[in-house]
Amino acid sequence: MWLAVIAILIGLAILVWSADVFIDGATALAKKFSVPSFLIGVLILGIGTSAPEMVVSVLAALEGSPELALGNAYGSNIINIALVLGATVLISPIIIRKGIVKRDLPLLLLITAIAAWQLRDGILSQADGLVLLVLLFAVLGLQIVLSIREGYHEHEDDIADGADSDETELSIARGLGSLLLGMLMLVISSRAIVWGAVELATLWGLSELIIGLTIVAVGTSLPELVSSLSAARKGEHDMALGNIIGSNVFNTLAVVGLATVIAPISADPVILSRDVMAMGLLTILLVALCVFAFTTKRQFGRTSGATLVLFFVGYTAWLIQSVSI
Repeated sequence: MWLAVIAILIGLAILVWSADVFIDGATALAKKFSVPSFLIGVLILGIGTSAPEMVVSVLAALEGSPELALGNAYGSNIINIALVLGATVLISPIIIRKGIVKRDLPLLLLITAIAAWQLRDGILSQADGLVLLVLLFAVLGLQIVLSIREGYHEHEDDIADGADSDETELSIARGLGSLLLGMLMLVISSRAIVWGAVELATLWGLSELIIGLTIVAVGTSLPELVSSLSAARKGEHDMALGNIIGSNVFNTLAVVGLATVIAPISADPVILSRDVMAMGLLTILLVALCVFAFTTKRQFGRTSGATLVLFFVGYTAWLIQSVSI
């Protein structure tokens, strides 16, 4: 048992470090080409910080534990909004833009509804996985086009005049190096986490779903927490919120989609009545809080953050109670 615990702890530590390296490299490259902040949040931070969930879920599916992948993805979505975003705005309130309320949040709500509909019969087939992956490419394409159209001009002045070409090439090389190193360590650390989590599930008699919703979901959500807090403190409000939205979209479409294509998932009925319901209610709550902040011209601040964190506490208590019954 202790070997499994050590594997998880070391894996989580390397996971956080490797995700940080990956994000630094990706963000440096994105800024080098003057990509808008929200697009960096959705694509670079959102996808980059979801890389741990994706790798963990794919490895879990390949090793015959697809339900762990489902718990990891949905558990991470709940943690991203309730704990990560809640903690972020408690420290640094976020300004809500018009585009987020009118386009990005409704899109997240629609994707969450699709995920719930696919699980209505308790089975996610390979066809369901393909639908999720097709939606992923459509959503990413839409985000790229609209974000560049709305925000590209804001970054034109950030390009350094007369930058030395050798220095530019060196920066690009370092960014690519960080990307490759970060991704390699993500794979290694994620494999250690999957192995340790499955071992603990077997030893303690817990379901893989519960392990995915708790240990693995919290661990793989740490990169989102670190990057969101850093972005908010630096005044990159679009990047911080874009990170959460992008991460949840990627978790629902890519993480679950890839795992399901590899191995169809027969989900425990409780995941629909408890976890998917919690994810849906939390997404609706997020939309309502953001709309209120936007229409009243207020910041998405500490009251909203406290509400989200309290939701996480309530969900965790519900989860513990359901396991003990």
